[in-house]
Amino acid sequence: MKQLKDIPISVLDLSPIVEGGTAADSLNNTLDLARHAEDWGYRRFWLAEHHNMPGIASSATSVVIGHVAAGTRSIRVGSGGIMLPNHAPLVIAEQFGTLESLYPGRIDLGLGRAPGSDQATARALRRGLGTTGNEFPEQLSELRAFFDPDGAGSRPLGVRAFPGEGLNVPIWLLGSSGFSAQLAAQLGLPFAFASHFAPDYLLPALHLYRTGFKPSAVLDKPHVMVGLGITAADTAEQARYLATSQQQQFLNIIRGRTGKLQPPVDSMEGIWSPQEKALLLDKQQYSIAGDSSSLKERLLRIAEETDADEFIIASQMYDHSARLRSYELVAEVFRTN
Repeated sequence: MKQLKDIPISVLDLSPIVEGGTAADSLNNTLDLARHAEDWGYRRFWLAEHHNMPGIASSATSVVIGHVAAGTRSIRVGSGGIMLPNHAPLVIAEQFGTLESLYPGRIDLGLGRAPGSDQATARALRRGLGTTGNEFPEQLSELRAFFDPDGAGSRPLGVRAFPGEGLNVPIWLLGSSGFSAQLAAQLGLPFAFASHFAPDYLLPALHLYRTGFKPSAVLDKPHVMVGLGITAADTAEQARYLATSQQQQFLNIIRGRTGKLQPPVDSMEGIWSPQEKALLLDKQQYSIAGDSSSLKERLLRIAEETDADEFIIASQMYDHSARLRSYELVAEVFRTN
């Protein structure tokens, strides 16, 4: 059985904008977290593309990646992920080619096929809805060809990406169902699963990926990253209290609302209905709130269950200093067990 100290860990940051805070505060906190994560031994620092959400500051994901890479020294920085249907593949090749040219050997490109938004926002991003997730394999093929014209994939004749062409920007496929798992397996690419909000599909997707994997020039065997939601604190009681900010955020998503990240509350009772509570807790099967001891026990079980090659940790917390402490405690658990 794998030991936790043998499994690399990374950060997934949404640059949360908290109630009473600004996007500028959030982006400053993101860089501060990245610098600490680098010191604590995290491998990667990924940022997610979401739009039309007043509580998330990472919508211009490539720009924020550059901000973080410029303010750190060695940690890999990337996207978790870029929602490719929102963009022309050429634009993403140029953006990430530029990032790789500025910060060589440190840039990751994680790709998703969801819009990362509602339909109205997707229409505003794309100037129409002619592009859907169904074109994702074709878009991915085009994007890969911009980086490696002699490799797999195809691009429009006479069009090349500068910067981009010839650069090694590792591409990951991200998913919350079996589609990207199967595509990553077919292409021999690393795969990251969003189990922190789609837990029911985790094990089936990993099975599809591993059993269907075809070795490639990128990978000779499957490589899985599993996403976890973790709220850690010095006491289990404090962790459960801090986790109510994330629970309120999930509850708003269930209700079709958006807003800034709210302060924690003493209890969620009276805020959610019994049905909402059951749905939310089901969605958070791979979200952990606890002290170091309880974290260790749960993480060891998840490591055995998933055989993950890496974990990526998302922590939506209202207080920045508490969020730093959470990531510090997680790093200690992995480092010493």
